[in-house]
Amino acid sequence: MSGLLGWGGLALGAAAAQRPRGAPAPPPPPADNPSGLGQLHRARTGKRRRVSSFHRGGKNADAIPIEAGQLVTLADLKGAGCVRHVWMTISSAEPDYLRRLVLRAHWDGETNPSIESPVGDFFGVGHARVSNYWSLPLNMVTGGNAERNNQAAMNCFFPMPFSTAARLTVENQGEKAVSALYYYVDYESYDRAPADALRFHAQWRREKPTKASLDLAAPGATFAKINDLANLDGVGNYVILDAVGRGHYAGCTLSIDHINPIPNFGWFGEGDDMIFIDGDKTPTLSGTGTEDYFCAAWGFPGGQNSMPYHGVSLAGATEGPAAYSGKWSMYRFHVEDPVMFEKSIRVTIEAGHANVHANDYSSVGYWYQAEPHRAFPPLAPAAERLPLSASDSMRLFWRTR
Repeated sequence: MSGLLGWGGLALGAAAAQRPRGAPAPPPPPADNPSGLGQLHRARTGKRRRVSSFHRGGKNADAIPIEAGQLVTLADLKGAGCVRHVWMTISSAEPDYLRRLVLRAHWDGETNPSIESPVGDFFGVGHARVSNYWSLPLNMVTGGNAERNNQAAMNCFFPMPFSTAARLTVENQGEKAVSALYYYVDYESYDRAPADALRFHAQWRREKPTKASLDLAAPGATFAKINDLANLDGVGNYVILDAVGRGHYAGCTLSIDHINPIPNFGWFGEGDDMIFIDGDKTPTLSGTGTEDYFCAAWGFPGGQNSMPYHGVSLAGATEGPAAYSGKWSMYRFHVEDPVMFEKSIRVTIEAGHANVHANDYSSVGYWYQAEPHRAFPPLAPAAERLPLSASDSMRLFWRTR
């Protein structure tokens, strides 16, 4: 009998035998809903819910404004549940508004946010730009006049569970009002959340410029010399994620403005990913180059491309005298291969081989972990988050190119 029922079946049978006749049935088990196309036929528990910006009077004015300096609450949810989808689109006349607007999320009444990122970067494209791309967890939909106006529909499908409460906000740290923010927050409500449900986290970081190990403007900074440099411990690498606790790393968006190329060699890559797990002093996982970590090869020869778990969401030129100049964004999501950690994780990548580039690096790291999480470093003020202008970026590129 135990082989047929398993421990769960035995426990249910014992509970039924001990319950007095006529007593109410125990509450259902916590929601553990299957997900994905292959599981779509399976029965689910919970109730579908939504908070959106729809006009409460039924008119076609389905957006909210955000004044300069104002923080608005998109969703203030009570009880147990899981956010399944966040969609938004924004109209603003302020340049670089996608870096000035900050998305935050707090789970279960926590003081420190579990999500804190400029809006555009969170949805997979850096540099306060939009771009038409797709992946399984994130995408942007744009084109034509919308793209020329730097507007896009932005979607997130990372599941975000909570036990008692969830609050999602957007703060306008710009100098002008946002004329329209349209949004959906689609979620499921449950009687109880699964006990083993980890909380979703996303953190934005930036280093401008990265600390170069070599002055590429000095004589003798050749590609051959650079290839002889060694970096075994990852000291000086760009840090994507530095977390303490138990959980798993789910991926990142990395954005690079290539302003310090090797003379006569425009490629910004060759920087190895190095991931340190549970206090390891040398890399637990060592990579072979920037494009390799993002599941490509030979220097992103195809430029922008979209795939379910990896791709280039924003790309510059790959050929010609200014190849690989300017602003790039790339993503790698560990959906099928999450990187588990029991005590800590530090996800890093070199800024070029052995960190020779003084480039503009920014990123969003995405991960799940048990709370409490370590408080994020203070988010840089809006003025310090803004991207370089296209002219400044190109001028700096040619300084060493």
